Amino acid sequence: MSGRRRDIADPRALEAYIRSGLLPRFSQRLRTIEDDLAEHRMRLADAYAETQRACLGDAPLFEERWRAAAHAWDFDAVNELILQHNEYYPIERNLPVNPRTGDYVTPAGRPYWRVPAGPEWILEQFPAVLVA
Repeated sequence: MSGRRRDIADPRALEAYIRSGLLPRFSQRLRTIEDDLAEHRMRLADAYAETQRACLGDAPLFEERWRAAAHAWDFDAVNELILQHNEYYPIERNLPVNPRTGDYVTPAGRPYWRVPAGPEWILEQFPAVLVA
């Protein structure tokens, strides 16, 4: 029993214990980004279907309205998280820096940054083309 108390009294052991129960901030942020984007996709799917119904088969009208809706869509909250991710992820993950290029080296060699969502993101998933 006394050996166990010493383990808990050791600051490094206590810090490791506390950290083991928490997700790293970058993981929490990424989960929130994915959840928020999924929520946007669901709302966009509803808006897309409603715009199709409202246009009654008029393809030019649908394209005009859907492009306007895509440009008016509000991604401010999720884009703020994406910007925070792009800025803080390398620091939070303690990524090494390539001394030749000055770039962060990612574990899998893939880019870590995310592209903020906007009209292009919407139009990739929900094209402004009326399908009969």
